[in-house]
Amino acid sequence: MDQVRDLTTIVQREVEDYALGDTSRAVTYPVSDTARQTYAVVVVPDQPRKYKAAVVVMARIVDNKVVIDEDITDRPLWQELVRAGIPREQIILSYAGESLPQE
Repeated sequence: MDQVRDLTTIVQREVEDYALGDTSRAVTYPVSDTARQTYAVVVVPDQPRKYKAAVVVMARIVDNKVVIDEDITDRPLWQELVRAGIPREQIILSYAGESLPQE
């Protein structure tokens, strides 16, 4: 398996893991766009809705880097990716103001 495929497999697996463990007040859905290498989890509260549906976590792969666009969890995705073997230097926290290096 090549490096890009490994990266894609790890990111998809780790993001989709956030969709496990629905609560009695909401349902979580993994959303994967493998063609664009974009992975997310959406939470949809049960009725009556006190809160709107929201993106819980979203990551995409750009130029062999993982760009995390959203993460509102108490278990940061970047830490899970590092535990899974992706170096922190390869992870961009877009939601925290980090950006891809300019070429």
